[in-house]
Amino acid sequence: MDSAAYLANQMAKGFARSLQQRAAGLGFSPGQFPILLELWSEDGLTQKQLLERVDIEQATMANTLSRMERDGLVERRPHPSDRRAQLIFLTGRASAMQTEAVEAAMAADRDLFRGFRTFERELLLEYVRRILENAKQL
Repeated sequence: MDSAAYLANQMAKGFARSLQQRAAGLGFSPGQFPILLELWSEDGLTQKQLLERVDIEQATMANTLSRMERDGLVERRPHPSDRRAQLIFLTGRASAMQTEAVEAAMAADRDLFRGFRTFERELLLEYVRRILENAKQL
Protein backbone atom coordinates (compact mmCIF):
# COMPACT_ATOMS: atom_id res chain seq x y z
CA MET A 1 0.00 0.00 0.00
CA ASP A 2 1.31 3.46 -0.91
CA SER A 3 -0.68 5.45 1.65
CA ALA A 4 1.64 7.33 4.01
CA ALA A 5 -1.04 7.38 6.71
CA TYR A 6 -1.56 3.62 6.47
CA LEU A 7 2.17 2.96 6.58
CA ALA A 8 2.63 5.32 9.54
CA ASN A 9 -0.12 3.46 11.37
CA GLN A 10 1.60 0.14 10.65
CA MET A 11 4.91 1.59 11.87
CA ALA A 12 3.27 2.77 15.10
CA LYS A 13 1.79 -0.70 15.64
CA GLY A 14 5.22 -2.25 15.08
CA PHE A 15 6.76 0.08 17.63
CA ALA A 16 3.99 -0.68 20.14
CA ARG A 17 4.50 -4.44 19.71
CA SER A 18 8.24 -4.09 20.19
CA LEU A 19 7.79 -1.85 23.22
CA GLN A 20 5.07 -4.11 24.68
CA GLN A 21 7.49 -7.02 24.89
CA ARG A 22 9.99 -4.92 26.82
CA ALA A 23 7.50 -2.92 28.91
CA ALA A 24 5.59 -5.91 30.26
CA GLY A 25 8.53 -6.93 32.42
CA LEU A 26 8.86 -3.40 33.77
CA GLY A 27 5.19 -3.00 34.68
CA PHE A 28 3.77 -0.52 32.17
CA SER A 29 2.08 -0.63 28.78
CA PRO A 30 2.92 1.27 25.58
CA GLY A 31 -0.25 3.35 25.96
CA GLN A 32 0.97 4.55 29.36
CA PHE A 33 4.41 5.51 28.11
CA PRO A 34 3.54 9.01 26.79
CA ILE A 35 1.95 9.88 30.14
CA LEU A 36 4.98 8.56 32.00
CA LEU A 37 7.25 10.65 29.77
CA GLU A 38 5.31 13.81 30.57
CA LEU A 39 5.28 13.12 34.31
CA TRP A 40 8.99 12.25 34.34
CA SER A 41 9.52 15.64 32.75
CA GLU A 42 7.14 17.49 35.08
CA ASP A 43 5.47 15.63 37.92
CA GLY A 44 2.21 16.87 39.43
CA LEU A 45 0.23 17.82 36.31
CA THR A 46 -3.53 17.98 36.08
CA GLN A 47 -5.43 15.62 33.82
CA LYS A 48 -6.23 18.59 31.57
CA GLN A 49 -2.52 19.45 31.24
CA LEU A 50 -1.74 15.83 30.38
CA LEU A 51 -4.52 15.85 27.77
CA GLU A 52 -3.02 18.91 26.10
CA ARG A 53 0.47 17.43 26.06
CA VAL A 54 -0.32 13.85 25.09
CA ASP A 55 -3.16 14.63 22.66
CA ILE A 56 -5.49 11.71 23.31
CA GLU A 57 -9.22 11.60 23.94
CA GLN A 58 -10.52 12.57 27.39
CA ALA A 59 -12.09 9.13 27.97
CA THR A 60 -8.88 7.35 26.98
CA MET A 61 -6.87 9.54 29.34
CA ALA A 62 -9.28 8.90 32.23
CA ASN A 63 -9.18 5.13 31.67
CA THR A 64 -5.41 5.06 31.30
CA LEU A 65 -4.88 7.08 34.47
CA SER A 66 -7.26 4.79 36.36
CA ARG A 67 -5.28 1.74 35.22
CA MET A 68 -2.01 3.46 36.12
CA GLU A 69 -3.38 4.28 39.57
CA ARG A 70 -4.59 0.69 40.01
CA ASP A 71 -1.15 -0.60 38.95
CA GLY A 72 0.65 1.66 41.41
CA LEU A 73 2.25 3.98 38.84
CA VAL A 74 0.48 7.24 39.68
CA GLU A 75 -1.45 8.76 42.54
CA ARG A 76 -3.98 11.56 42.47
CA ARG A 77 -3.85 14.38 44.98
CA PRO A 78 -6.22 17.30 45.47
CA HIS A 79 -5.29 20.48 43.62
CA PRO A 80 -4.36 23.15 46.20
CA SER A 81 -6.44 25.92 44.60
CA ASP A 82 -9.00 24.18 42.36
CA ARG A 83 -11.36 21.82 44.16
CA ARG A 84 -12.53 20.31 40.87
CA ALA A 85 -9.03 19.32 39.74
CA GLN A 86 -6.58 16.71 40.90
CA LEU A 87 -2.84 16.59 40.41
CA ILE A 88 -1.29 13.43 39.02
CA PHE A 89 1.98 12.36 40.61
CA LEU A 90 4.27 9.45 39.88
CA THR A 91 4.71 6.87 42.58
CA GLY A 92 8.19 5.86 43.70
CA ARG A 93 7.82 2.71 41.59
CA ALA A 94 7.12 4.70 38.42
CA SER A 95 9.92 7.16 39.13
CA ALA A 96 12.37 4.31 39.65
CA MET A 97 11.57 2.70 36.29
CA GLN A 98 12.35 5.79 34.19
CA THR A 99 15.82 4.79 33.01
CA GLU A 100 14.82 1.23 32.12
CA ALA A 101 11.58 2.34 30.46
CA VAL A 102 13.30 4.94 28.30
CA GLU A 103 15.93 2.39 27.33
CA ALA A 104 13.16 -0.08 26.42
CA ALA A 105 11.60 2.52 24.12
CA MET A 106 14.97 3.33 22.57
CA ALA A 107 15.58 -0.38 21.96
CA ALA A 108 12.15 -0.68 20.32
CA ASP A 109 13.05 2.31 18.14
CA ARG A 110 16.37 0.74 17.20
CA ASP A 111 14.51 -2.42 16.15
CA LEU A 112 12.44 -0.38 13.70
CA PHE A 113 15.52 1.27 12.22
CA ARG A 114 17.62 -1.90 11.96
CA GLY A 115 19.58 -1.76 8.70
CA PHE A 116 19.17 2.00 8.26
CA ARG A 117 22.19 4.22 7.92
CA THR A 118 22.33 7.21 10.26
CA PHE A 119 21.47 9.77 7.59
CA GLU A 120 18.50 7.66 6.41
CA ARG A 121 17.12 7.52 9.94
CA GLU A 122 17.60 11.27 10.43
CA LEU A 123 15.98 12.05 7.09
CA LEU A 124 12.96 9.86 7.83
CA LEU A 125 12.56 11.49 11.24
CA GLU A 126 12.67 14.94 9.64
CA TYR A 127 9.99 13.92 7.14
CA VAL A 128 7.78 12.51 9.89
CA ARG A 129 8.14 15.72 11.93
CA ARG A 130 7.07 17.77 8.90
CA ILE A 131 4.06 15.49 8.32
CA LEU A 132 3.05 15.85 11.96
CA GLU A 133 3.30 19.65 11.71
CA ASN A 134 1.04 19.52 8.65
CA ALA A 135 -1.39 17.28 10.52
CA LYS A 136 -1.68 19.83 13.33
CA GLN A 137 -2.98 22.37 10.83
CA LEU A 138 -5.80 20.14 9.60
